[in-house]
Amino acid sequence: MIIKVCGMRDAQNIHDVLQSGVDWIGLDFRPESGRYVSQIPSCAGIIPDYSSLSSLSQHNLSGREKKALLCGVFADDMPQNIVTRVVNFGLDIVQLNGDENEVMIDNLRRTLDPDIHAGIRIMKRIAAGSRKDIEQCEPFAGVVDYFLFDLQDGAGDWALLEAYRGNAPFLVGGNIRTEEAEKIRCFSHPRFYGIDLNEPFETAPGLKDTTLLEDFLKKMR
Repeated sequence: MIIKVCGMRDAQNIHDVLQSGVDWIGLDFRPESGRYVSQIPSCAGIIPDYSSLSSLSQHNLSGREKKALLCGVFADDMPQNIVTRVVNFGLDIVQLNGDENEVMIDNLRRTLDPDIHAGIRIMKRIAAGSRKDIEQCEPFAGVVDYFLFDLQDGAGDWALLEAYRGNAPFLVGGNIRTEEAEKIRCFSHPRFYGIDLNEPFETAPGLKDTTLLEDFLKKMR
């Protein structure tokens, strides 16, 4: 099972979280987010801005950290902004949380793969409050690599995920807490791929409590 810790923006905190053995780190590039990850202006004319977390580039991670993938979260952003951040932050996955349609996603992939990032993966977030919401993913079949089903009532009714009949793997998010570990372990679906953790594991916006996170991971294992 993939464990994705999202909404991170502090380099040292990311390093500490990676030591716990999580699989994906999520960086939020939505300007309105309280966990927004900014770029550092180059102040050099045509030279582009660069990553504020450049020391965490996939090429600089070592040991266990090399196995972690970086996921960038966007919502209705301009394609050129997404491309810039894929390059500057060494993103492996692009997560789309807005109203992006299939044509936009297909064009984005063609822009990125293979010239900019061969094998880039794309995940579409679906707000899931009912079985009907799950059906919203149907137009994206064959277009995205993963879905993120964001349960709208916390980590409430996981049974509604049984309505998913697609082939793409999915992650589940929605303020998942430590006490849901047993529920997650008991959940079974052939395309269930992992979980997305965020606010309930924070000491402040963008800062994760590594002790709480490690306790949760022990319960999951």
